[in-house]
Amino acid sequence: MIIIPPHRQAGIAGKPGSQFSGDAYPYLTMPATDGVTINTVDFTPGARTHWHRHEQGQIIQVLAGRGRIQSEGGPVEVLRAGDVVWVPGGERHWHGAAADSFLVHTAISLGVTSWEQPVADEEYAAPAAGEDEAS
Repeated sequence: MIIIPPHRQAGIAGKPGSQFSGDAYPYLTMPATDGVTINTVDFTPGARTHWHRHEQGQIIQVLAGRGRIQSEGGPVEVLRAGDVVWVPGGERHWHGAAADSFLVHTAISLGVTSWEQPVADEEYAAPAAGEDEAS
């Protein structure tokens, strides 16, 4: 068993050239342990991850706000508080806040994460499936 008190969880601002576009604040909830890493990330409006993949997949639990997520070749989807997302291993994807909302999520990443290029503004701004639906 490993217990990590809050004062030992590292919080750093996402910086240009990192894995984020815009202002994102990742908090390392649990460093890589047995191939599992847990991060809670606060995204400001419009902030998002770069394209990336997880060796064995990722679970995303949306805690607050509204966001967007897309797997390569698929539509942009809306994320809302309470949503849980499973991204299969190797699937190229990105996620982040909506343009007009913050987003807080906890991400459980399995295996190695491979970071790629930033999400283009045109990709981010594409119409999202379900965007007109009530929260």
